[in-house]
Amino acid sequence: MSRLLLRNFRERPDVAVSASGLRIRSADGREVIDGSGGAAVACLGHAHPVVLEAIRKQIETVCYVHTGFYVGEPVEALAEQLVGHEPGGLTHAYFVSSGSEGVEAALKLARQYALETGQPRREHVIGRRQSYHGNTLGALGAGGNQVRRPPYAPILPGASSHVSPCYPYREQRTDEDAAAYVQRLANELEAEFQRVGPDRVMAFIAEPVVGATLGCQPALPGYFRAVREICDRHGALLILDEVMCGLGRTGTLHAWEQEGVAPDIQVIAKGLGGGYQPIGGILVAGRIIAAIEAGSGLHRHGHTYAAHPVACAAALAVQQVIRDENLVEQVAIRGRQLEQALKRRLGQHPHVGDIRGRGLFWAMELVEDRETKRPFAPGIGMNGRVKLATFARGLACYPVGGTIDGVRGDHVLLAPPYIATEADIEAIVELMAAGIDDAVRALPRPSK
Repeated sequence: MSRLLLRNFRERPDVAVSASGLRIRSADGREVIDGSGGAAVACLGHAHPVVLEAIRKQIETVCYVHTGFYVGEPVEALAEQLVGHEPGGLTHAYFVSSGSEGVEAALKLARQYALETGQPRREHVIGRRQSYHGNTLGALGAGGNQVRRPPYAPILPGASSHVSPCYPYREQRTDEDAAAYVQRLANELEAEFQRVGPDRVMAFIAEPVVGATLGCQPALPGYFRAVREICDRHGALLILDEVMCGLGRTGTLHAWEQEGVAPDIQVIAKGLGGGYQPIGGILVAGRIIAAIEAGSGLHRHGHTYAAHPVACAAALAVQQVIRDENLVEQVAIRGRQLEQALKRRLGQHPHVGDIRGRGLFWAMELVEDRETKRPFAPGIGMNGRVKLATFARGLACYPVGGTIDGVRGDHVLLAPPYIATEADIEAIVELMAAGIDDAVRALPRPSK
């Protein structure tokens, strides 16, 4: 009997006893390729010697200090590494212990900025349906995940609303080209600003490449430029959640670099520390910092474990390895290989409706009928079936249900570590394809 509060009491997870590179070994001796990096976290794979040594050295010097008294040496170094060159006008960093905490910090900072600049009416956040920004209450309220939100709806913050995602596979009309679809989405966002009151909106929040909830969905060209223009026109901040898609995952250090815009606040986490320690954070534009410095001079937010020295030492080592080994460029190369291999192997599969993503961040939307895009019935749990089938073959992928609206739709996600070789990519795709085939074959046949 396990004394753990498990994610699923009907599934007992394997016990991991060792991990190295892309592979995890369980207590029963089975070895599995970590094809999704956990939840797109393990960007350097497991047991990277440079990161392990950085953690060891930090533990031997300072394990913990409170930010009310001290700042750890690796904390300052990590901030310098990330924003010392002021990418897109981002000048300051704040470190917490998770992506959810990072989103909470971003939302609170947006509200503080409104107060510091004499705009107390700005209290509303606009997000998108089928988005996910974290599992704490503020982050869950800002997100549009229709699976996770309903149980907690009575206690979620009410100062948020949601517009449509950029989801061309299902929501772009046949009479629209990409530009017309982007314009329709921009018009919808503008209408929501007007409905709420432009002077009441403090921020719009979005994932540049939507992660687990919608399955690695990039925006169409021009979408984020249109969003940026609307936010600027109405004085709202643009918060880009790059918890899952940032810090190299999509083939540039920041996903927003491929959109031709920069955020006012960027949230980071998974690729920041690569899973070696719990860490997340926000990167903040200079104009927000300037407003606080000229106003109260206080950042009105904090956590006990904010800027944890060991976590920051691990993250600094991860970022230095990414830089020194040119891994962002490697992601772009391996990402093209992964895209080509997936489309070659599964592009015409009768139960794969869409293959989408960017860099080493790809998903396959599973369908019962490819021609009509009809999804599998939710009760089948197709994404979970594929997860178990691929795991049995030796590959861990990331399965998600409710792709379309929180109830219907299935997809599986791949996010290999940045250190993946050409042979690793080919093996991951073959195992993924075989697992989908196994899951389809095992479906119960309708009775005659």
